[in-house]
Amino acid sequence: MSMEQTEIPAVPRVTASVVGLDVPPLRAAGAGLGGTPLQPEGIGLGAAPLEASSATAFAAMFKALGDPVRLRLLSMIASAPGGEICVCDLSGAFHLTGPTISHHLRILREAGLVNSDRRGTWVYYRAVPATLILLAGLLHGSA
Repeated sequence: MSMEQTEIPAVPRVTASVVGLDVPPLRAAGAGLGGTPLQPEGIGLGAAPLEASSATAFAAMFKALGDPVRLRLLSMIASAPGGEICVCDLSGAFHLTGPTISHHLRILREAGLVNSDRRGTWVYYRAVPATLILLAGLLHGSA
């Protein structure tokens, strides 16, 4: 008996333009160009007032992170060895049902903070580096 393999469509990468943010290119550390890998040049609450569309996009991300379970999930995903983690490994860390964990992961995915792909019966999650850099740049620039 052979099993038919189904091709999984690629998940689009979230970039500043995808989430509706007008962000200058990231600068290399030590390049003398005024930015670092974690702080895009000209980004930060103190750099300039946010446009309404940028504020809306950032607010959606922060709203997704406003729940302790989702913040912890993102932390576990972002710090996972190899950059990804199976939902089966996430579920055991919480005293919550599988559907509740899936609900929280869906909110993180819709906010552009994580991507996922299905492999057999399991779903694997990865943090979206570009989105995390945008958030870090916004917050770091305000310090």
